[in-house]
Amino acid sequence: MLPLRLVLDTNILVSAALKPDSLQRTALTLATTKPGRLYVSQPILDEYSEVLARPELGILKGLRLQLIQLIRDRSHLVVPSRTLSVTSDANDNIFLECADTARADYLITGNQRHFPAS
Repeated sequence: MLPLRLVLDTNILVSAALKPDSLQRTALTLATTKPGRLYVSQPILDEYSEVLARPELGILKGLRLQLIQLIRDRSHLVVPSRTLSVTSDANDNIFLECADTARADYLITGNQRHFPAS
C-alpha cells in the first residue's frame, strides 16, 4: 500500500490537542501512523511549537512536548525547494511549500479561506 502523504496546518494540531475525540485528532493519528506519512519543514515545526505554547490556548506543557516529540519522531522533514506566495495569509505559504516539496496528497486545514481551491 502506498503511503498517504499529508501536511497538517497548525490549526489541526491545536484542535487535536484541545479536543481528544475530534476529527482533527483522527487526522493527526492518520498522519502519524501507516499508511499515513506526515511531512513538515523546519518553519512548520517552529510554528507548531510557538502556537501550541500560547498561554490563551491553555495547552499543558506536557501535552505540548508530547505532540512535538510525536511529530519529530513520526514525520518526514523536507526542505522546500521554492518559495510560494499564493495564500491570502502569507504565513500559510509554508504549508503549501512543504506540500509542494513533499508531493503531498493532501494539505489538511480547518482554515480553507486562506488557501486556494486547488
